[in-house]
Amino acid sequence: MTALKLTQIGNSVGVILPKEVLARLKLEKGDTVFVTDAADGIKLTPYSPEFEQQMAAARGVMKKRRDVLRELAK
Repeated sequence: MTALKLTQIGNSVGVILPKEVLARLKLEKGDTVFVTDAADGIKLTPYSPEFEQQMAAARGVMKKRRDVLRELAK
């Protein structure tokens, strides 16, 4: 676990992520992170939960309609 300190950034309050956390999340300056509610607090992730749901649905369609998509690709 890493403890983070809140700091004043202009008129806002922000958190500075240590290099180790950025490396673990594969983030760089300018990247977007998503905060979602979790049972035990919040979750910080570089992946959009909404996009993940859309991709899961797309994978289901691709699996179900594999033959049709193969024919369309020809």
